[in-house]
Amino acid sequence: LNFQLIFIQLIISQLVEIEMLIFVFSIKMPAKVILILSGKGGVGKTTFACQLAMLISEQYKVGLLDLDLCGPSVPTVLGLKDHLVHESPLGWTPVYADKEEKLAVMSVGFLLNNQDSAIIWRGPKKEAMVEQFVKKVNWGGVDFLIVDTPPGTSDEHISVIKHLENVHLAGAVIVTTPQEVSLIDAAREISFCKVTGINILGVVENMSGYLCPHCDHVTNVFSSHTGVQFCQQHQVDFLGQLPIEIRLSQCMEDGKNFCKLNPDNNASSVFKDIWDKISKKINC
Repeated sequence: LNFQLIFIQLIISQLVEIEMLIFVFSIKMPAKVILILSGKGGVGKTTFACQLAMLISEQYKVGLLDLDLCGPSVPTVLGLKDHLVHESPLGWTPVYADKEEKLAVMSVGFLLNNQDSAIIWRGPKKEAMVEQFVKKVNWGGVDFLIVDTPPGTSDEHISVIKHLENVHLAGAVIVTTPQEVSLIDAAREISFCKVTGINILGVVENMSGYLCPHCDHVTNVFSSHTGVQFCQQHQVDFLGQLPIEIRLSQCMEDGKNFCKLNPDNNASSVFKDIWDKISKKINC
């Protein structure tokens, strides 16, 4: 009887070791990571991150990580706020935004019992959560991980850089609007990237004008070409100007892929051109 118990314990220990090996080899880290940054809130960073992720997912497997721990909005923007994250032997299973499971999404918003709950965390707890998201989510070997970061430079930014040391951080895209106050904060974001050694893929000027839904004419609401001049001044690449587009706002409320539903739209062309520039920079 003792021999049988020892034999059973040996088998169980071997099964545990095998399970751990499966865990290690199945959680493949993302091939390339792209950070989406902004100097201030309200510039459309999350909208850009979500639409870029959906656009890339038409060709590749993509992960979208909502790193705005105190203001997670990706689940709402993608129409996924009622979904929950599940734990498995392979780690946290992300929520998929499509039936083909080409767009995996992770957000602290999926972990809240009440979406209206305030998240009041100090630095150490934020860092622990970032580490969980980066290292213990079963991303399933996605080709790209798009990281929607909080505005400004905070604990989350430092933590994600720390925990992505062994992953290919392709670079960062900085989103701004044409107003001077937004550009000043974007300049600080450029400084942050240079200090931390993050490759700046370029700057996107969002809300650069109003796109008429009837004639597709763009009216400059703010100063024109400020994004181009800003990039020349700070010696970074300008990726494109995205207009204010009513149909884009409607797609975001419904969690729809704007570029797929409006392939001939002016804003869709800009999105595709921006991704084309980024993909060339990261050798896709």
